[in-house]
Amino acid sequence: MGSAEEDYNFVFKVVLIGESGVGKTNLLSRFTRNEFNHDSRTTIGVEFSTRTILVGDAVVKAQIWDTAGLERYRAITSAYYRGAVGALVVFDITKHQTYDVVDRWLKELYDHAEASIVVMLVGNKTDLAQAREVPMEEAKMFADNNGLLFVETSALDSTNVEQAFETILKEIFHKVQKQKQRSSQSNTVSLASESPESAAPAQTEKRPCCVAL
Repeated sequence: MGSAEEDYNFVFKVVLIGESGVGKTNLLSRFTRNEFNHDSRTTIGVEFSTRTILVGDAVVKAQIWDTAGLERYRAITSAYYRGAVGALVVFDITKHQTYDVVDRWLKELYDHAEASIVVMLVGNKTDLAQAREVPMEEAKMFADNNGLLFVETSALDSTNVEQAFETILKEIFHKVQKQKQRSSQSNTVSLASESPESAAPAQTEKRPCCVAL
């Protein structure tokens, strides 16, 4: 019965970046464990959690990495970004300074990650709307101008948390499918399954059309 959880077609590494205190850890725990910690302390190190979801007719295992306080010490290394196919750049809608440095986070991301990485800008803490400092329209326009996905969330009350992660995972999956169509060799896709032998039967069972994205 437990083995069913190990059956997946793809593993996608997604990283969470942004200033300390914007809610990255709680976004991670809300999505992977449906938990929220009001007393979330900064931890030193890198943490990651996983969750498996269905995207179209494929089983995708999301491996989501959290900087866990490293951003405060500017100690994030290229190893953190290595292999990442998606990134959530998180800011706090009630603290404009966390939004002002999004450009710097994007630069660091693009310096270390693959150029094809799917990036989503996330304005967190919508439950504190009365203290908002970053207009949604401003952030949305920035995202559009920079080719980023965009969503506002609240890890506290779960608003759009599922949508944020599912949207980026579907976008990654869509890119993988397009890449595989362009190449007859599945091993040229950098987002390959951890267990090709389990993915292979799923390939043959796929109907010619269409994966719902």
